[in-house]
Amino acid sequence: MSQNATHKKAMIAALEKCMGIVITAAKRAKIDRKTHYRWLQQDPEYKKAVDNISELVLDMAESQLHKQIKANNVTATIFFLKTKGKKRGYIEKVETGFTNAEGKDVLPQIVLQPAPNCEPIKES
Repeated sequence: MSQNATHKKAMIAALEKCMGIVITAAKRAKIDRKTHYRWLQQDPEYKKAVDNISELVLDMAESQLHKQIKANNVTATIFFLKTKGKKRGYIEKVETGFTNAEGKDVLPQIVLQPAPNCEPIKES
């Protein structure tokens, strides 16, 4: 096994232990984090292994979220519905438009006026 392959294997193992945190894993594997990113671009097998770790970490986080929902954590429940329940209408919508009395869209008009009793600033 080449030294490069050994370093990649060490980095994958470190990423698993560090839950995908690159800087921490790179320090443990004794490589530069830029090397990790270069490997991601150049080695499809390495990228696949790293992507699998990311998916495992995401699965673990979702599992923790589900535990919090089961424990009646309202914030966790709201978060879940806002992210996973969009198809059922659980979404926050920011209304930025304006309508008139007839329900037609109108654009706001902004008029800038000098403040009362203000003298213009004189340049020196």
